[in-house]
Amino acid sequence: MTTFLLRRAATAVILMLAVVLVTFLVFYAVPALGGRTTDQLAAQFASRDPSPDQLLLIKHRLGLDQPLYVQFWDYLKALVVGMDLPPGSGAAHCSAPCLGYSWRLHDSVMSLILDRLPVTVSIAIGAAVLWLVLGVASGAVAAMAPGGLADRAIRVVALLGVCLPVVFIGPLARSQLAWLFPSVSYYSFLHNPFIWADHLVLPWVTLALGYFALYTRLTRSGMIEALSGQFIRTAQAKGLPGRRVLWQALRTTFPTVATVFAMDLGLLLGGAVLAEKIYGLHGIGDLAQNGVDGQDLPVVLGVTLFAGLFIVVANFVVDAAYAVLDPRIRLD
Repeated sequence: MTTFLLRRAATAVILMLAVVLVTFLVFYAVPALGGRTTDQLAAQFASRDPSPDQLLLIKHRLGLDQPLYVQFWDYLKALVVGMDLPPGSGAAHCSAPCLGYSWRLHDSVMSLILDRLPVTVSIAIGAAVLWLVLGVASGAVAAMAPGGLADRAIRVVALLGVCLPVVFIGPLARSQLAWLFPSVSYYSFLHNPFIWADHLVLPWVTLALGYFALYTRLTRSGMIEALSGQFIRTAQAKGLPGRRVLWQALRTTFPTVATVFAMDLGLLLGGAVLAEKIYGLHGIGDLAQNGVDGQDLPVVLGVTLFAGLFIVVANFVVDAAYAVLDPRIRLD
């Protein structure tokens, strides 16, 4: 098992480096290939009519006056040991892992992300628990009697979840359920878990409905296939209790559900952008949106890189969980 985890850890490190490289090239090399000059990029961080001296200073602060490979090396080094701002001056320091510095907001991108992280994590955890528990439970109920009334009703609800986007569900839930959940805001979990949950129910429902449909279908199809398998018939022939048989069938769906769950957690930022905007919550999604609107390149780059690395880490955790749930995978 140790060898398996070491291989997966090495793969995760390589993927992280690839994510850093690709993200950096998309934000710095691609605009240059499209004809965008460093002066045009630096002008976004200046006043309306910057002087040549102002542009030179901004390019120096952003490192745009260096060759592309030097910029990438400095960015990679900043992730590990941090960097001085401006480079080499010692006037300010961005501690590792440094994702850049926002000259518009006058703060390191990592600090901005950490300030918004509790809001996004609260939305993500609540929505994920909601769609995972309800989706797996509904899929299992539907699989026990395929074609029955419960199965049809659950599939109709799942179909609605797939068809209705967040931009439709959010305003609808906010207008129709405001009497039940009048306050939607972020409240610290450590201060009062009940108020924390009560204030975030609507964002959870908004994000969870679409994912709920996917997990319902995954669990239902996996359990129907498992219940028709030879090992289930053997277990029934040996007199294994019905609950044990259903549990064994449900366990066969765990690897598939875990894989999709890890990817969905990493990609939840896209849905969080919409949910945070709909409900006026200031999380990482809202930070990314403001960075795009304000053309704050370090913020957009940092949030994108943070989301990409989160996906890599989530997949490594799932691989480790696989090794515990299914020992056969360790032999792959």
